[in-house]
Formats: sequence, structure tokens, C-alpha cells
Amino acid sequence: MIIDTLITARWIIPVEPDGVTLEHHALAIDRGRIADLLPTAEALVKYQPRRIERLEHHALIPGLVNAHTHAAMTLLRGVADDLPLMQWLQKHIWPLEQKWIGEAFVRDGVQLAMAEMIRGGVTCFNDMYFFPEVVAREAARAGMRAVVGMIVVDFPTAWATDADEYLRKGLALRDDYRHEPLITTVFAPHAPYTVSDEPLARIRTWSEELDCPVHIHLHESAEEIHRSGQQYGMRPLKRLDQLGLVGPHLIGVHMTQVEDGEIARLAEAGASVVHCPESNLKLASGFCPAAKLLAAGVNVALGTDGAASNNDLDLLGETRTAALLAKAVANDAAALPAHQALRMATLNGAAALGLAAETGSLTIGKAADVVAIGLEHIESLPIYNPISDLVYAAGRQQVTDVWVAGRQLLKKRELLTLDATGIREKTLIWRDKLIHHS
Repeated sequence: MIIDTLITARWIIPVEPDGVTLEHHALAIDRGRIADLLPTAEALVKYQPRRIERLEHHALIPGLVNAHTHAAMTLLRGVADDLPLMQWLQKHIWPLEQKWIGEAFVRDGVQLAMAEMIRGGVTCFNDMYFFPEVVAREAARAGMRAVVGMIVVDFPTAWATDADEYLRKGLALRDDYRHEPLITTVFAPHAPYTVSDEPLARIRTWSEELDCPVHIHLHESAEEIHRSGQQYGMRPLKRLDQLGLVGPHLIGVHMTQVEDGEIARLAEAGASVVHCPESNLKLASGFCPAAKLLAAGVNVALGTDGAASNNDLDLLGETRTAALLAKAVANDAAALPAHQALRMATLNGAAALGLAAETGSLTIGKAADVVAIGLEHIESLPIYNPISDLVYAAGRQQVTDVWVAGRQLLKKRELLTLDATGIREKTLIWRDKLIHHS
């Protein structure tokens, strides 16, 4: 049988079933989808590929899903470090954004972010930022899968003046990209402290009508909880629950301040949580009880947050941090094993974004979103368990090849759909602007 591509690998880790590693297997890809997964010897007899990739020292995994980003903030990487969340936001980040945010900033920042993410094995990112139409356009051009947030805040920015305009422009964007297979949209009210009840209630209605997720920062810091108590007389999650937003569409990001009753409510509602361990550590926001959430049945995904508070978009590194931190928080070395951390970085992320039927595991019929990671390096040897090696030892610099929907975006660490030299040059121009005029 003639197919587009056959990738043979030393190991394939499909993520479904959980914890399985297949040795000397091959992935058959045709018309952008996974056509077969079978032993290499059988594949070479059964298929006549137009292209064959032989990866003798590699593990193939599903593309990583970065479930929470502010991609264009790569241009603010390192601009205001070592500060608590509200001081960092209000004194540094928001003033800079007010001065510089525009289409050009978002375009160049997103290109830099996508170049970094692709080289780190990320094939899909969930973004929350201004000028989302620019994010959608650039991701489609680069061939990357993107979930673009229809952002809403109460206050005016360079993109919109009030909640009405944010929602109107967001819904127009959703309409514009409804036939683009790599681009989907979610509602993205920034946080309970930046969006009032009336727009949140409207988002709830639209979310139900359109079967569309709602992506929101939630219970990120103790200060957020305290302010909510003062202003509304209740914790943010309870307020969202009263507004009808706590359900299977909810994607709550950070969740570092969470009580047992709230965990039970999230599980009962079928909501998802995106854990951003490194950003939370850097801003001293607290610890998301990932193992406890997972044990309760909550779908927990992983995100990097923006590069201004992380300061990288390294989801493989985030996976390792999540696994290690969960053990310390739970006081249990068996909490969050490597295979579960890898699932959080792939299939759980896809599930949170409503994309589990399309990506997140190397399953026949799904889109061929595939990452190859070389494990022949000194730093990875010897290999007793490839999943353990990927989570606890390997680094993103070992990612060699990346495909999204069967199209190769990275080949032997070279970007194929983005201009790395041009991105570097534009980024340095932005650095000089921000240094001299901030």
C-alpha cells in the first residue's frame, strides 16, 4: 500500500494505552493522519512510503500540548524578574504592554514563541493574548496547531475598548477560522479580578451555545483569593460557580490555592486544570496540588505560562518540574509517575482544549502530530525505561524532528516553516526599542 510517510523508530510511546513503550515500531502517516502503528519489520513489507524516516536512536511521542501561553510575551522575556505577581503585572508588564502592544509586537513575539516551542517538541499551544487574529494567522502560516483565546478584560487596551468589543471581535475571529483545521478558538476571560459578572455570564451562555471551552486564570495567588473575599464575599471559584461557569468547558489555570471541597467540585463538574509549575515557582504564587487533583479525577494539563514569568516555553522541562514538584507537595515519591506526567503534557492537554479526538496520542485515525527525541546522547544513557528518560533526564535540545498533521516543521533541529535568522534579527530590534523607550 502506498502512503505518504513511514517513520521507523527505536521506541514509540503512544501515550494511549498508558505507560506503554513499543520497541522497533513504525508509524505510517497518510494524508496528515496516523494510518497505522506496527512493528517495523511488518511495516516495511506492508507499506510503500513516498518518504521514509529511519530514527534508530529515537523515541517518538505525540506532540506536546502547551495548554497555557501568552506567546507574544516572549519579547518581554527577562524584562522584570524576581517580583511577586501583582507587582510584576501592575508596575512592569501592564505599563509596557500599554505602550508597545500592537499587531507588529504580537506578530514578531508569536513567531519567536513558535520557533522556540517547535524546537522544544510543542505542536499545539493554547494562547491568551491581545490581537488573537495575528496569532491565528501566524500559526496557520507556520503549520502549528493553535487554540486561540478570545480574550476579554473589562478595561480598554490597544485591541478593544470594553467587554462588548472584545467579545464581538473574538466571535468574528472564531467565524473567520472555522474552516482552518489547525486553528480553534476558546473564550479567554483573563481572570476573575479583571472581568466582571456581566461579561462572565454572557461568556457562559456563548460557551454553552457554541460548545466552546473557557480558559481563565483562576486561584493563582493568595492575594487573588483575599481580594475576591473583600469584593464579592466569596472565593473566585464559588463566584464562577454561581455564574454557571464551573462545568466541563472550564479550563482553570494555575489553581495554586485550592481546598478539598473545591477539588471535589472541579471533579464533579468535569472541569480541567492547567498546571504551570515553573511560573508559579518563579512568582512564588504557591503550589498546585496536581497529584491530589488527578487522584480526585480532575483532568490536569501542563502549561508554561508566558516567557515573561517562566522564562522559557520548554514544556518538556515543565513536565519534569511537574513530576518532581508533585512528589514534594504530596510528600510521596510515588505521586505523579513519569508516564502520568507525559500524559499531562500531551493527551490531558488535548482533552482540556476539546482536541482529544484529534491529537494528544499516537492513535490510528488521529492527526499525525509527532515528535522525535534522540536518546543516543551521553546525557540519556543507559536507557532502562524510555519514558523515565524523557521525563527525568532528556532536554528539549534532544528534540530533532517535529510533524504537525503530517507536515514536517522541524528536521534535524532546523525549522522548515519559520525564518530563524529573520526572527533573531527582529527580536533584537524589539529588545533595543524596549530598553531605550520603556
